[in-house]
Amino acid sequence: MAEEQLAQTTTNYGDENIIHLDDREHIRRRPGMYIGKLGDGTHSDDGIYVLIKETIDNSIDEFRMGEGKVIEVDITATGEGANGERQMVRVRDYGRGIPLGKMVEAVSLLNTGGKYDSKAFKKSVGLNGVGTKAVNALSTFFRVQSFRDGKTRCAEFSQGHLVSDTDVIDYDGPEKRGTIIEFRPDDSKGLFENYRFRDDYIEELLRNYAYLNTGLTLIYNGKKYTSKNGLLDLLTENMTVDPLYPIIHLKGEDIEIALTHTSQTGEEYYSFVNGQHTIQGGTHQAAYREAIGRTIKEFFNKNQDLTDIRNGVVGAIAINVEEPVFESQTKVKLGSKDMSPTGGVSVNKFVNDFVKLQLDNYLHKNPQTVEIMLQKIQDNEKERKAIAGVTKAARERAKKNLLNNPKLRDCQVHFNDAKPVHSTKNADDDLRQDTCIFITEGLSASGSITKSRDVRTQAVFSLRGKPLNSYGLSKSVVYENEEFNCLQSALNIEDGLDELRYNKVIIATDADVDGMHIRLLMLTFFLQFFPDLVKKGHVYILQTPLFRVKNKQEIRYCYSEEERLKALAEVKNPEITRFKGLGEISPEEFKGFIGGDIRLDQVSLRKEDAVKELLAYYMGKNTTERQQFIIDNLVIEEDKVDDIDI
Repeated sequence: MAEEQLAQTTTNYGDENIIHLDDREHIRRRPGMYIGKLGDGTHSDDGIYVLIKETIDNSIDEFRMGEGKVIEVDITATGEGANGERQMVRVRDYGRGIPLGKMVEAVSLLNTGGKYDSKAFKKSVGLNGVGTKAVNALSTFFRVQSFRDGKTRCAEFSQGHLVSDTDVIDYDGPEKRGTIIEFRPDDSKGLFENYRFRDDYIEELLRNYAYLNTGLTLIYNGKKYTSKNGLLDLLTENMTVDPLYPIIHLKGEDIEIALTHTSQTGEEYYSFVNGQHTIQGGTHQAAYREAIGRTIKEFFNKNQDLTDIRNGVVGAIAINVEEPVFESQTKVKLGSKDMSPTGGVSVNKFVNDFVKLQLDNYLHKNPQTVEIMLQKIQDNEKERKAIAGVTKAARERAKKNLLNNPKLRDCQVHFNDAKPVHSTKNADDDLRQDTCIFITEGLSASGSITKSRDVRTQAVFSLRGKPLNSYGLSKSVVYENEEFNCLQSALNIEDGLDELRYNKVIIATDADVDGMHIRLLMLTFFLQFFPDLVKKGHVYILQTPLFRVKNKQEIRYCYSEEERLKALAEVKNPEITRFKGLGEISPEEFKGFIGGDIRLDQVSLRKEDAVKELLAYYMGKNTTERQQFIIDNLVIEEDKVDDIDI
């Protein structure tokens, strides 16, 4: 009987199930293999920005070969699509231009390109022959034109299909050399639906290109981006707290580094390979981090702890590698162990030798920097020893509390595998990148989310009451306070972000005064002790609806007063429900709010945010100043005066 049931339920598997996909169709069916996740442009790691990056990378490689000092990037609305919001991207460089005879193949056939020949492109970032082919296949309109030696060729595609081709023709117009690529991302279902590019994400991308390529000018919609001082400019413009001493900036052949100490806790690094921002680090960043610690330790010769030496370090490194090996097509983590495919010098030795020689020389020549650095290291040591007595016990207590009560409801990705989110050695890699943890207030809210969540990738952490205001406190509070201790353990970030277990840390509080207060207290905690968690784009705010407007025909969820008024004007005979807390929303409804249509606001942190001053004002002890600010800025509508209890 069991065999009969098995036979009935087994899916047929024969020759007809073996399918071959051409290059174009494979990209469109499995875009994640080529550009990471899709997305609509809301988040900086959405694949929509990889399309731009892959196109610009080719122009950057031209500059790095000494060809073309200007790259123009323009994004304009096409007037097509819903509300006329489709956008066209145009990238123009003044390099050598794609060879005309193979231009069509270069942008449409996988594993085709000039970068397999290291003579034509030495130390390039694009080596797999994939970039523009993926852009082409994932665009409803793609146009490429190349200018070389008084001739040109122009071809247009749609979803990777060749639509028109001028072939090679004579040209005596104003465009002398270089390449123009234009594309409009495919906004059809399952791809970049309702996409919209955000200027701040693109500007950050271009600024990084400028830092890594001194002498290059990038122009985005008329605005210029250049850098004279490379990584020195990068740190100066990106640090959210002041350096304790002038930034150390050192350059050599195929390597550039910059570093300083700040008053913030933890370590913060920016790393690049051949101009590519390796946001997940890799072999070069690990070598740099190790070299900083050991070089400084040997310089002082005081048997200092490496943790004390590196605590507060903000650093950047850029190296050039022949034929680099990355751990994915999106090139966010370097896997190369050697500086070239023929071996010779390892990445670790190359970085270590440079840092050991040049940083040691710098320290011998700059006694004022040495004095400040030593004081910072000694302060770190004092703080570490002050909390050493509670650390071990606190860690054990946190693990016990997480296991023995419903504080953390983990996701299935971590049930049997606690590898960090940045691990790339497991079949669940794609799921790991989707992991998130909701930080909720109280058991009722966490209960609703727990019943509604996708248990594969979504975890829930329940706060008990309002967290402590951690502003101005030492890191010992992280271990002494049970809420913070357990949260730190759940995220696995005590020793930095390398072991972070969730890609998104989502603060999910009620849309009321208490909920807003808890949100601020949690942000204060992260900014005080784990600012890199925010800087790396891991912290989000969950947006949940304030109102439900419905009748017998339809239901609308409104996230603002404007949306509520619009719904009232369009829905006949509406019934209105005001959601006062997450616990009031039924689990069935909640599925829609934390599923595919989830609304998240990413928390960003930049130098211009003046976070130190903001925290001091809003979370410090200047109660009288805040009270006066509220009084001075309180606006009361006349018809609501009777409702206010003075």
